[in-house]
Amino acid sequence: MASTTSLAKRLLLGRPFRSDKLQHTLLPKRIALPVFASDALSSVAYAPDEILLTLSIAGAAAFSISPWVTLAVAVVMVTVVASYRQNVHAYPSGGGDYEVATVNLGPPAGLSVASALLVDYILTVAVSISSGVNNLGSVVPWVAENKVGIAIAAILILTALNLRGLREAGSAFAVPTYLFIIVIVGMILTGLFRVFVLGQDLQAPSAGLTISAEEGHLTSFAFVFLLLRTFSSGCAALTGVEAISNGVPAFKPPKSKNAATTLMLLGGIAIIMLFGIILLARVTHLQYVEDPATQIISGPVNYEQKTVTAQLAETVFGQGSALLYLTTGVTALILFLAANTAFNGFPVLGSILAQDRYLPRQFHTRGDRLAFSNGIVFLAGAAMVLIVAFQAETTRLIQLYIVGVFVSFTLSQGGMIRHWNRLLRLQRDPERRRRMIRSRAINAFGMGLTGAVLIVVLITKFLLGAWIAIAAMIVLYVLMLAIHRHYTRVAEELKPTEERPVLPSRNHAIVLVSKVHMPTLRALAYAQATRPDTLTAVTVNVDDKDTRNIQQEWERRELAAPLTVVDSPYREITKPIIDFVTSVRRTSPRDVVTVFVPEYVVGRWWENLLHNQSALRIKARLLFEPGVMVVSVPWQLQSSQDRDLARLDRGLNNAPARGPRFRHTEPQPTAESQPEPAPPAAVVTETDGGDRP
Repeated sequence: MASTTSLAKRLLLGRPFRSDKLQHTLLPKRIALPVFASDALSSVAYAPDEILLTLSIAGAAAFSISPWVTLAVAVVMVTVVASYRQNVHAYPSGGGDYEVATVNLGPPAGLSVASALLVDYILTVAVSISSGVNNLGSVVPWVAENKVGIAIAAILILTALNLRGLREAGSAFAVPTYLFIIVIVGMILTGLFRVFVLGQDLQAPSAGLTISAEEGHLTSFAFVFLLLRTFSSGCAALTGVEAISNGVPAFKPPKSKNAATTLMLLGGIAIIMLFGIILLARVTHLQYVEDPATQIISGPVNYEQKTVTAQLAETVFGQGSALLYLTTGVTALILFLAANTAFNGFPVLGSILAQDRYLPRQFHTRGDRLAFSNGIVFLAGAAMVLIVAFQAETTRLIQLYIVGVFVSFTLSQGGMIRHWNRLLRLQRDPERRRRMIRSRAINAFGMGLTGAVLIVVLITKFLLGAWIAIAAMIVLYVLMLAIHRHYTRVAEELKPTEERPVLPSRNHAIVLVSKVHMPTLRALAYAQATRPDTLTAVTVNVDDKDTRNIQQEWERRELAAPLTVVDSPYREITKPIIDFVTSVRRTSPRDVVTVFVPEYVVGRWWENLLHNQSALRIKARLLFEPGVMVVSVPWQLQSSQDRDLARLDRGLNNAPARGPRFRHTEPQPTAESQPEPAPPAAVVTETDGGDRP
C-alpha cells in the first residue's frame, strides 16, 4: 500500500512519465502561444498603468502624450520580434540568448545574459502575480486586503500545475489566455464603436477627478527625463518575448518555423491590445495617478483608484455588469498564468547552465513528469521571497523589472551580428548571402535600439530600484563562475592519466568490533573471504568489563584473526580508531587498508533512535583518509523482514531521471555528471549498537 506522502504526490502531480514519453509533451502552435506568450500578452494589464501613472507626475495634461509613448514601445516590440525570428531559425536548440551570446561573444557574455535572464524570470513571476492580485482587488475588496497571502497561494498552485508536466500546463492555460484576448479586444472594439460610431460620450470613473502634478514646474530637461522614464516603464510590455527562443525544443516540428510564427502572433496581438487600451483610455478621459492620496485634489467621496483595465471595463460594460466581472476576473487570471512563461523558460535555461557546469547539476534533473522540477521549485521560492519583501506592490516591483531582459536583448543581437559575419565569410551563393545580409541588418538595428532602451532604463530606473536587479545579476554571475571553476577543477583532478594504475603492494583488513555476535562474525568471515595480506579485529576499550568479556569470548571461539584492543582514556571511539587505521598504512604508502563495518538493517524509523550512531561518524571520517577503503557488511534484523520492499522499489524507480540535452554540442562526460545513487533502506551501524556510551 502506498504511503500518505506518495498518495499526495500522485494526487498533485499525477503518475510519473517514462523518459521515452518526452516527445509526447511537444506543443503545437495553438498551445505554445498561451504557454510561452502569456507574459508578453498579459503585460497590457500593467504596462498602460505604468505609462499613465508616470505621466501623472507632470499633471493631467501629460496624458495626451501616452499614445506617442505607446507608439515608441510598439516600434521596439516590432524590432525585437523581427530580431528574435532570426534567433530561433539560427539557434533552435533552446539555449536562446544564452547560447547565442556564448557561441558568438564568448562565455563571459553568455554568463552575463544567463544571470540577467534568471533574475528577470524571477521578477516576471513576482510582477505578474502581484498585478493579477491588484486587478482582482479592484472589484473584490477582500483580495486587496490579503494580497500577499493570495499571491503566495497563486504561485503554489502554478508550481503544482507546472510540476505536472508541460502539456497539462499548456492545456490549462490555453482557454483563459484566448478568453483574455477575446475579452480585451472585444472591450476595445466595443468602446471605440460606441464613441466613434454611435457618438456616445463615455466617461471613465476617474474622468471627473481634479489632479495635481507632483512636479508643477518641470524644466525642459526634467520633462524629457519624465518621458524617458515613462517609455522605460512601458517597455515592460516586451518582457516574455525571449521566452520563445528558450522554448523552441518544446515546439512540434518544424520547431523553428512554428516558434517564429508564434513570435509574430505574439507581437501583433500584444501591440494591438496595448495601443487599443491606451487609445480607449484617452477617449474616455481616464486618469491614473502614482499617489492618489496626494495627487487627487477633488473627486468622489472615499474614491478608490482601480486599475486601468478595471476602469475601462466599467466604462464600456457598465458598473456591476457581468462583463465587468468577467473582464476583471480573466485579466487577473491571465496575469497569474503569465508567470507560466517564466516557469517554462527558467527551468530550461537552468538545465542548460547546469550541463555547462554553471549551476548545480540538480537543475538538469527531470522529475516524475519530465519537468525540470528543481528549477521550477527554486523559481517559485525566489518569487515568493520578492512578493513578501515588496508586499505584492506592482509599482515597486516594476522598477526592478526589464533591466535583465534588455541586457539579454542587446547582447543576443550583438552575438547574432557576429554569427552572420562568420557565415558570410564562408557563403558564396548570392541568394543566401542576400538573406544573411538582410538578417544581419535586422539584428544590427535591433541591437542599436535595444541598447538605447537599456541605457534609458538604467538612467531612469537605477535609483528607483533597478540597482537591486543589477546587484542580483552580479551576485549570480560571480556565483555561477565559482560553481564552474569548482566543477572544472574536480574534472581535472579526476581525469585519467596515460600511466597504468599502480596496484597496492598489500591489503590490510580491519574489522571493527563492539561485541562478539552474529554481525561481527559475518563481517569477520567476509573479510577473510577477500584474502587480505593481514587481518586484524579492533575494539576500543571504553569500559574495562565489556572489553574483558569481548576478549574472553574471542579466545573461547578461537577466532582466526587476532583481536587488537585500543585504549581510550577519555572514552572516545572515533579518534582512537582513526589513529589506529592511519598507523597501519603509515608503514608503507603503497599499502591499502580496508575497514569492515558490521551494520544493522532496521525496518522501522524509530529503531534508529535506539542505537548509537558513532560508527557512522567513523565511516564519514575515514572517507577523508587516502588509501583507506570502507566496506559495510549488513545484518538484517527481524524488523527489516516486514519492510514493504515493493513500495521501496517504487520509490527508487520514481527517482528523477536525466533528460536529453537541448544543445547542438555534447560535453565530455565527467565524474560529477554521473547520477546519484539511489537511497538505501534505513541502516544503523552495528559497531556501536547501543552497547557503548
